[in-house]
Amino acid sequence: MKPIALWFIFIFSFFIFPSCAFAQVTPTTDQTKTLEQQINSLKDRIASKVATLKLVERRGIIGTVISVTNTQITLSDIKTETRFIDVDELTKFASVSATENFGISDISKGTTLGILGLYNKESKRTLARFVQSIRLPSVFHGAVISVDKDTFTIMVAYEKNKQIIVDVESTTKTRSYAKEDGLTQSGFSKIQEGQRILVAGFGDTKEKNRIIASRVILFEETPRNPAIQVSLPAPIKSGSQKTATSSSE
Repeated sequence: MKPIALWFIFIFSFFIFPSCAFAQVTPTTDQTKTLEQQINSLKDRIASKVATLKLVERRGIIGTVISVTNTQITLSDIKTETRFIDVDELTKFASVSATENFGISDISKGTTLGILGLYNKESKRTLARFVQSIRLPSVFHGAVISVDKDTFTIMVAYEKNKQIIVDVESTTKTRSYAKEDGLTQSGFSKIQEGQRILVAGFGDTKEKNRIIASRVILFEETPRNPAIQVSLPAPIKSGSQKTATSSSE
């Protein structure tokens, strides 16, 4: 082959083929615009998702039902603030008293509910994911009027000298509080008339003015409220005699 022909082939390969390859990988103006649009669209979707995540948070609410429909429950929470709860087909229902077939149709005004769901900070509404009917303990802070050691029952006076009968069961956790020792284990035998006391428990379904104590705290060094009179012990209506002794002693 002649030298001139070889030079021609060399020059053609060096200049022509690379420029052709470069032309194939270089995007056109339209392709560049399309790519930029896709990137901007992705950015917008990510920003929207992040904003949504910041707007919604998981939250739990306890309150008493004010009104209820098939899709909404209105509650008054423990701070007496009104809460709006939305329910849908994904909401699960449960009750402490019903083992099955408990749903929104079983909820009525005055029912105490515990709600777990997604709270929207903008609308201030909660989309419920779990709804449960619950019982909250009653709490009484007052003074011991009288002690019945035969029935493990005490009479407690609290605000405005109202009185409540308290059953101290074998499952009741009794503690004493002193400034130096803090909370220490105690028992029914340590309860004395005139002593300051805090009682938490659940109402007796058979007797309105009676509770079954789950927690009892005795304040050994703290004087009772002088507005509560304990000089005249009130009689205790003894129910069925208890034979079991308090295991908290």
